[in-house]
Amino acid sequence: MRRVFCAVVITVFMCISAYAQESDAGDASQKPAGEGLLADLGFELSGDLAFNSIYMWRGIMLDGDPVVQPGFYVKTPESKFGRLKLGWWMSHDLENRDALKSSETDLIVDYTYNFPSFDVSVGHTYYDFPDALPADGATKGWSREFYAGFSFPKIFLSPSVFYYYDYGRKEDGGGEGNYTVLNLAYSIPMTIRKNQASLDFTAHLGHNNKLYYRGTGGDAACGVGLTLPLTSNLSCKPNVNYSVPWGNISDKGNGNQKSRFYAGIYLSYNL
Repeated sequence: MRRVFCAVVITVFMCISAYAQESDAGDASQKPAGEGLLADLGFELSGDLAFNSIYMWRGIMLDGDPVVQPGFYVKTPESKFGRLKLGWWMSHDLENRDALKSSETDLIVDYTYNFPSFDVSVGHTYYDFPDALPADGATKGWSREFYAGFSFPKIFLSPSVFYYYDYGRKEDGGGEGNYTVLNLAYSIPMTIRKNQASLDFTAHLGHNNKLYYRGTGGDAACGVGLTLPLTSNLSCKPNVNYSVPWGNISDKGNGNQKSRFYAGIYLSYNL
């Protein structure tokens, strides 16, 4: 819980700093947002903080309680060799109304190369589950996952296809399966009180092959959110989503998941 509190405090501090920088924009002595050693070297720093009514992941409800999910990321400078991104992300439930304990910390390494018409990404994620009780008797669970994908940002609906291979043993809390997903997104620019905003639509269609469950199945989800700029560096997006699982995930003798709505608010900060 201490880690969650620290993450929230840091993110809130970033938001306050962004507001302060905006209010002092007319002061010539005020340094531009993002000025610093890493920024001067071309590195890109960003953070996000989400509050969601439940924790949904690939058609699976991992926690029925409200959750807080902070993340921080560093990208290397743009170059002809592509870009490397390092990320830290976590989730923690804010209440304990059900028996599900979904605390999670992820460490992410991503490499992306931008071609003229599409982007290629490969990466690896390490999952730490401090509340899990693995079958091997360990004090916590963990897993590991490789992924690769193609993104087409210049095509209508910005489609992307990603393949995830979880090679963590189930005895350790891993998935030992794979997941393939098609993502779609579309934004409609708009102006709200002279500020540029956007109405954002998202959808995905995923196929689950033995990932944490027996057999095969999948899920589909769609969502709508309204991105509102709070400062030049900080944005806020309230959103509502609907998820539909099928096959091995919805089987009462296996996953026993069901279709459900969920909502949240997402804060994003960039230097």
